[in-house]
Amino acid sequence: MVNKMDRVDAPAEKTTPAEGASGTHQVPESIDILQIMQAIPHRYPFLLIDKMQEIKAGESAVGIKNVTVNEPFFQGHFPSHPVMPGVLIIEAMAQTAATLVVLTLGKAFEGKLVYFMTIEGAKFRRPVGPGDQLRIEVIKERSRANVWKFKGTARVDGVAVAEATFSAMIMG
Repeated sequence: MVNKMDRVDAPAEKTTPAEGASGTHQVPESIDILQIMQAIPHRYPFLLIDKMQEIKAGESAVGIKNVTVNEPFFQGHFPSHPVMPGVLIIEAMAQTAATLVVLTLGKAFEGKLVYFMTIEGAKFRRPVGPGDQLRIEVIKERSRANVWKFKGTARVDGVAVAEATFSAMIMG
């Protein structure tokens, strides 16, 4: 007998191979908030991505942030015209990249801290507000040892709202 809660019709999770510190492992092509919280130490109110998809180990990923009126930063930025701070959009890019790095490197790196080293060419094209869904695309430009460099673009409804190139170092 099949329990209603069993997902017999669910397709097998798609994965991509990754070379990490613990050898070869598989990386899922999409993850939910619980898996993100296993990978990086950020928590509310500073966890700024809700899920990830289109993950290609060691190469690229897409982070999704559903922006709601309940975000704590809207209380002061700005009460009469809520706008998501640009620096938080860049932080969401960094969290997407950090999660990709941890997924790529494997379990030995889960929960490690990833620190910004540089942010270059940051551009903000239009305001992001309640009801918007940020689609954050990050692409690895290069990595050397524990330093990774990424190009990030955040879009709402297919239109670029912010972009930056940034690098970070894994510590711990």
